[in-house]
Amino acid sequence: MPLSPPVPRALRHTRAIQVEAFKRDDGLWDLDARLTDVKVNDVTLASGVRAGGTPLHELNLRITIDLELTIVDAEAASDAVPYPGYCDVIGPAYKQLAGLSLMKGFRAGLKERLSGVLGCTHLTELAQVLPTAAIQAFANDVIKTRDGAGDLLPHRPFQIDKCHGLRADGPAVAMYYPRWVAKAASS
Repeated sequence: MPLSPPVPRALRHTRAIQVEAFKRDDGLWDLDARLTDVKVNDVTLASGVRAGGTPLHELNLRITIDLELTIVDAEAASDAVPYPGYCDVIGPAYKQLAGLSLMKGFRAGLKERLSGVLGCTHLTELAQVLPTAAIQAFANDVIKTRDGAGDLLPHRPFQIDKCHGLRADGPAVAMYYPRWVAKAASS
């Protein structure tokens, strides 16, 4: 169902986040993430005027992960920033992501290593989408979701109870995974 029609309005700002996943020839995976902020009108910053339609932020983050979803390498680049020469020097700090698991304590580890002045607010915010992006990339490739296997599954599909739509006591699981449906708790 689409959103309701908006009241009359004028676009002022666009933030775009894109994540692409690549399977590498060496068996590892790269997640390339990009955050772009663009204002419609000119913006006056302490560092000067940024023309409308040009990126205020154009930030890139690449993490390399293994099949267990552990980060083995990371790099960041800031191609457009509000304060050139200052904002764009933090990239090497993102190497600290190496060793973190996307599935166990990632956001806490990210905060511990790169929050506040230890990193770039926007790159750190961008990194927070990487766990779910990795799961989507791995689904049906590395992680066998077993969709379409009917009720012949020997193990409970991993996606059950990971979201509202696939809650174990819900109608979607009853329809698509009847063997794994849980009865709602009685009051």
